[in-house]
Amino acid sequence: MELSATEVAEVAKLVLGENAGPGSWSVEPIDYQSGSPATGGLARVRGDGRAWSVFVKLVQNPRHWPLLHLVPEVFREELCRTLPWRQELAMWEQPFAGYLPAGLRVPVLYRITELDDDRLLLWMEDVDAIADRDWTLGHYRRAAVALGGLAARRSTPELLAAAGEPGWALRMLVGSRVMRGAVPALDEDGLWAHPLVASAVDAELRDDLRRLAGAVPEILDRLDTLPQSLAHGDASPQNLLVPRGEPDVFVAIDVAFQCPLAVGFDLGQLLVGLAHAGHVEAAVLPAIHELLVPAYLEGMGAYGVEADPDAVAYGYVGGLVTRAALTSLPFETLNAPHTEQLTELWRQRAALTRFLADLGLELLRSTAAHA
Repeated sequence: MELSATEVAEVAKLVLGENAGPGSWSVEPIDYQSGSPATGGLARVRGDGRAWSVFVKLVQNPRHWPLLHLVPEVFREELCRTLPWRQELAMWEQPFAGYLPAGLRVPVLYRITELDDDRLLLWMEDVDAIADRDWTLGHYRRAAVALGGLAARRSTPELLAAAGEPGWALRMLVGSRVMRGAVPALDEDGLWAHPLVASAVDAELRDDLRRLAGAVPEILDRLDTLPQSLAHGDASPQNLLVPRGEPDVFVAIDVAFQCPLAVGFDLGQLLVGLAHAGHVEAAVLPAIHELLVPAYLEGMGAYGVEADPDAVAYGYVGGLVTRAALTSLPFETLNAPHTEQLTELWRQRAALTRFLADLGLELLRSTAAHA
């Protein structure tokens, strides 16, 4: 990522004060494997010997994504044309920043640099946050309360009407990455016979995932009928930073899916974000899962919205299952050299996928019982 010295100096003045110069400075590229095709790079600009730093993010059209070749060629043009890659800017706009609940804020945005029609740089506050590995059950509970408050504050008819049809962004993701990308793997016998896969998954997982894949259209339709709100959209712990100096606050970054979504939606990524990254074992997920819906309801109630617990639970699990249950197995790694690390990755992801599949099957059983 190449940064202009003139711009660095100007941003440093915003951080330090109008009359301060940046002194010497350096750029530290951040090695972070983002799953988003709209993220082109991350870096920290730090003053050498001076107490200032900024976080810089390159946001891009997917046409610049190095992994675009992994998308089937027939769908690449559609992805580049339809992905709302600039939506992260919504974080600082009134419909998001103007409706934050207590305990949730956004980072300071110092500057936006438009590089060309397809790319821009965001210069923002460098939040000194605790490591996401240090999250406790208390952090999950407080985050769920904050996300419930966000949903309550962003569920007014005016905000929802301006955001388009319910679930359109989720349907776009599920229709491409899930139904066109992941689901075909369920029918490829060779993938399931691969030693890495066969040694990691249980005998029923493939059929269970097939059943969930068949239910995806029904789940999406049901989600659209539930009470709606405007969510964070990608509320994993990695995107809810806990500043060391503000331990009771979350700093929201990387918003997504800025369309009406079923209440409870944000709880899905909150649950699985760290597990998907390999930082939390699947065995820990049930304890987190049990506390999320009650805490979310508490957060909604704090802003005068008494939500139906069953609706929140369906919005949470239904959104999670359609988005993540069918994409958690890392089939893209099967051509990589077989190492202990890869074997461990498959063990973790198989356990995560089994947990998500069980949640999805229970959702289907519950829905059938109440039909």
